[in-house]
Amino acid sequence: MSNTQQLEDLVTQVRRDILRMVHKVNSGHPGGSLGCTEFFVALYNEIMETNNTFDMDGIGEDIFFLSNGHISPVYYSVLARAGYFPVDELNTFRIINSRLQGHPTTHEGLPGVRIASGSLGQGMSVALGAAQAKKLNNDNHLVYSLHGDGELQEGQNWEAIMYASGNKVDNIIATIDLNGQQIDGSTDDVLPMGNVKEKFEAFGWTVLEIEEGNNIEAILKGMAEAKSKTGQGKPVCVLLKTVMGNGVDFMMHTHAWHGKAPNDEQLAIGLAQNPETLGDY
Repeated sequence: MSNTQQLEDLVTQVRRDILRMVHKVNSGHPGGSLGCTEFFVALYNEIMETNNTFDMDGIGEDIFFLSNGHISPVYYSVLARAGYFPVDELNTFRIINSRLQGHPTTHEGLPGVRIASGSLGQGMSVALGAAQAKKLNNDNHLVYSLHGDGELQEGQNWEAIMYASGNKVDNIIATIDLNGQQIDGSTDDVLPMGNVKEKFEAFGWTVLEIEEGNNIEAILKGMAEAKSKTGQGKPVCVLLKTVMGNGVDFMMHTHAWHGKAPNDEQLAIGLAQNPETLGDY
């Protein structure tokens, strides 16, 4: 894509996709998906260097791993809109035998998806393995990953974070979605994690912050800086400060929409706040 307005138009359309997908089956996770829409749109349309055809190895291209797999609606929408599979397949979200399950899987061979995810805390380990494989293959492309802030309460993350710096895995950019919300409430109420930036730095990572995590230009600038920090002997972490439910006013700033679908009236309100831009599936 060539300009910010085109990206913004795609953001609006992806929000519509998310709302309609979750509403149809009365199931799914709209809050985190809406909060990460700008990030996914920027990642797949501007930030990553990818090939036109998908293969599981991802040699010769940047690759991405979604660790907090419950935000699959935004993942599927952006993959479809980027040409990985037909957009009208979004209509099969969470239907039995669909390739678009509630949490991403690999057994159905959905283009764009390299790991089954959603068992929280495991994505960091997988991403690090892929990053080391790229080094062994003399592939200079990067590995990107996304993790929830509540997900950092899982211990395996910290083993992986320690491993990354100890082994100088400097071709990875791990982004943390800092929305301050998880399924049972705010992260501070459920299990306070203190200063996440200082924690990653103490584990030997280079840490950058994107204060406006729902602003396309801020994301592009911040991720470009993150990319410039790779290859310097340290893994790179980006703290992306987002708003859960962004773009739909009654879903914002609350954990209530972590895993709840809108009813007919709520869907209409949400769609009215995000006018159709590129065509509904």
